[in-house]
Amino acid sequence: MTPTAPSSEPSFALLPGAAESPVILHVPHSAREIPADVRADILLDDPALERELDHITDSHTARIAAEAARACAVAPWQFVNRLSRLVVDPERFPDEREEMLSVGMGAVYTRTTHHADLRPADHDPEPLIARYFRPYARAMTDAVADRLAATGRAVVIDLHSYPTTPLPYELHGTGPRPPVCLGTDTLHTPPALLSAAREAFAECGEIGLDSPFIGTYVPLEFYGKEPAVSALMVEIRRDTYMTEPGGAADGPGVARLASALATLVDAVSG
Repeated sequence: MTPTAPSSEPSFALLPGAAESPVILHVPHSAREIPADVRADILLDDPALERELDHITDSHTARIAAEAARACAVAPWQFVNRLSRLVVDPERFPDEREEMLSVGMGAVYTRTTHHADLRPADHDPEPLIARYFRPYARAMTDAVADRLAATGRAVVIDLHSYPTTPLPYELHGTGPRPPVCLGTDTLHTPPALLSAAREAFAECGEIGLDSPFIGTYVPLEFYGKEPAVSALMVEIRRDTYMTEPGGAADGPGVARLASALATLVDAVSG
């Protein structure tokens, strides 16, 4: 974990791609950084926090996205969270619609992956939502709107990873855990996008659908409303490319996954 001082810089980065690209590679959970004032409200001591970050961080996914982007014929845009999801989780619903509230892991987590207390039970999430969640959501909404205006469509490819063995917080952890899981949405994941993903990742091992994680990320302004915004979640089982729970990337796994992701981006960019 890297504590940082409060900063006026955005907690996320939008890395430009080609003007004609409709694709946004979204990397929400790769970072471990926590601002010092946010760290002060977390109940875990430093070793316990490091262990929690090992479990909860989608380590090296920003690297996979960056390597894929460099290999693409038409460079995609990249939207990367610079802060740990323990600050806020930008992919949660910020209200009672979020099913992960049942385990204390809504937009602002109060419990850990192993159900320990992360923040006080009476912690008010609103300051963190106002400071981090809403600006992130607005910026991602603007990025998608920009791709729609420029190309007539937007394709959000959401990059994640998950552990080989289910963690206690998982609500749907009893299902299959293939090397690659593709998360889908009935409106926003068209058959052609799903087919392209299956083909692109074919050499990475078995490909599953919506298990152990389901769904996609689409900014709420477009979610359920705008079919020109398509989306796919790519979940990678961590043992295929790194030492678990939070170690180094190993062997050829990163290069293989980056190549597959680049193949998918190229397939849907035309």
